[in-house]
Amino acid sequence: MADDLLVIIPTRGRPQAIPEIMQAWDDTGATADVLFAVDTDDPELAVYKAHAAELKGDRRVWFVFGKRRRLCGTLNQQAVKAAKSYRFLGFMGDDHRPRLADRPWDARIRECLSGGPGIVYGNDLLMGERMPTAVAMTSDIVTTLGYMAPPTLVHLCLDLAWLDWGKGMQRITYLDDMVIEHLHPAAGKAELDQGYEEANSSEQVSSDSAAYYEYRDGGGLADDLEKLRKLVEEAS
Repeated sequence: MADDLLVIIPTRGRPQAIPEIMQAWDDTGATADVLFAVDTDDPELAVYKAHAAELKGDRRVWFVFGKRRRLCGTLNQQAVKAAKSYRFLGFMGDDHRPRLADRPWDARIRECLSGGPGIVYGNDLLMGERMPTAVAMTSDIVTTLGYMAPPTLVHLCLDLAWLDWGKGMQRITYLDDMVIEHLHPAAGKAELDQGYEEANSSEQVSSDSAAYYEYRDGGGLADDLEKLRKLVEEAS
């Protein structure tokens, strides 16, 4: 593992995203490692495995194939493992694309997080500062909490929790000119496929919203912020 930053991308049903994401890495001069987490029951598994074979010689790229755990479960599983080897951990959806700027986006992430425990996010051209739909954080946050997002969540509201953590720690940075574009149907930048339909169904919205509010108001967030504030204090 050559880099100190790993970006974890859980992906399902969108193998065409793999070459597009790697092209975005090349276009922006990124050196960050990237891990694609693929479900073994994915209907497009064979295509994903073909991409994995094609990219075998690229030392930045890792693929893991495992049981379906949905987005949050997959992210947490891989982040906890990776926190032992990487100083910084990032998350992007398979519909995020870093865009070219004056300086490579991954270099800016490292710079922002080099001062100690914290969270950084850029402009996704959809939610902007309001929500970190793609995010990076110091790996000691994951080690301290035992997860990268509250495990009661399935797909939605992870970004709200990240915002809560960063504000509660007083260690969050928004970079408006670091564009990590979210190619989402809500922005008119993607077709509504099965993945979007499942993730944004009324049932999923209700379930994840309820889980988030219970986490935020039921003591989970308070417990996590106590740990994170202690982490910041010890690092000072």
